[in-house]
Amino acid sequence: MAELSTAAPDLTPRAAQILQSIVRTYIDTGQPVASGAVSRTGSKGLSAASIRNVMALLEDEGYLSQPHTSAGRLPTEKAFRLFVATLNAGRLLADEIERLRRDLASAGGLADRVERASRILMEMTQEVGIAAAIPDSSQTLDQVELLDLGERRVLMILVTRDKVVRDRVVVLNEQLAQHELTSIRNYINTHFSGWALTQIRTELSLRLEQATAAYDALLRRLNLLLREGLLDLASEAEIHAEGVFNLAGLDLHLTREKLRELFRTLEEKKRILQLLDRFLEQPEGQLGVQVGLGDIHPSMKQLSLIGIRITLPTGLSARFAVLGPVRMNYQRGMSAVLHVSHALRSIPG
Repeated sequence: MAELSTAAPDLTPRAAQILQSIVRTYIDTGQPVASGAVSRTGSKGLSAASIRNVMALLEDEGYLSQPHTSAGRLPTEKAFRLFVATLNAGRLLADEIERLRRDLASAGGLADRVERASRILMEMTQEVGIAAAIPDSSQTLDQVELLDLGERRVLMILVTRDKVVRDRVVVLNEQLAQHELTSIRNYINTHFSGWALTQIRTELSLRLEQATAAYDALLRRLNLLLREGLLDLASEAEIHAEGVFNLAGLDLHLTREKLRELFRTLEEKKRILQLLDRFLEQPEGQLGVQVGLGDIHPSMKQLSLIGIRITLPTGLSARFAVLGPVRMNYQRGMSAVLHVSHALRSIPG
C-alpha cells in the first residue's frame, strides 16, 4: 500500500496520517469525525489541539468539510480520491477464483453467467453488483430458430458463433404458420450460417431488391422478421445490476423524488452502459475507481464506482463493477471485482 503522503506531496506525513485515519473512521461509522476519534485510531501522542490544527489545515486544502461549527469533519471527494490512490486489491486467491469459476460455469449460457456475476458481486460487497457483456460488430451467425406462439406472436431465437443466445417475442402484422417460419429458418441457416451479421444484412437487402418470383413470398415473410430486429438481437448488450435497493438504506441526502430518479436511472440498461463506458476508460484489465458520479446524473453525486474492462474467451467485451456510496469499503470492492473478472476470464468459450 502506498503512503498517503507520497500520493499527496502537499501533505506532511502527520497530515497524511490524520487524513487517512479520518477517512477510515468515516467509512466505518458514516458520522462526522472528531479530533478525539482520530486520537484513538492511530494518532496517539498528538494532543487534541494539535490534531484540530491539522484538521483545520486539511479543511483549508479541500480534504475535509465541516457540516456544523461544533461537529467533526467529513472527508471530501478529494480526500477519497487520494485515499483510493493508496489502495490495492490485495493478493488474488487462487482457491477463491476457482470457487467462483465453478459457480459461474454452472450457470450455463453467457446471459446466465452475466446475471450470476452481478449477483455474486452484490453478495461479496453488499453494494450494487453490475455485469455487462457487449457484442462486437464482427459476430457471425450460427443459427436461428423461429417458433409460432399463436395470435401473430413469434419467438425469434438467434445464436452466434461466440455462443451468445438471444431471443425475443414479437407480434407481427400478419399470422405466419409454423411451416412458413420453418422455411424461413431453413433458408437463413442454409445460406448464411458462418456469415458475419453485417454481411447477412447487406446480402438480404440485395436479394430483397432483386428477388425472383420463386423467392418473392419467402423473402417477403422474412422481411417481416427483419423489421422486427431478427438480426439485431445479437447486438444488444447483456446487462444486469443486482442489489439496487441496497442504496435505499443509505443516507445519501436525497429527496424522495431524487431517490426515485436514481432507481429509474439504474433500471435503464442504456444508462448503466453509459455509466460504465464513461468511468471505466482505463486500459483493459486495469482496475478503475471513480469517486463521485454526479457528472452523469445529479442523484449519483454521492456514489462511487469500482470496475474493470476485460475480453472474455468468446471475444466479447465485458464490464464488471460495484456501485456504492462514496464511503464504501473500496478495498473489498476492488478485490471482489478482480476475483470475479479473473474467474470469468478463465472459463473457456
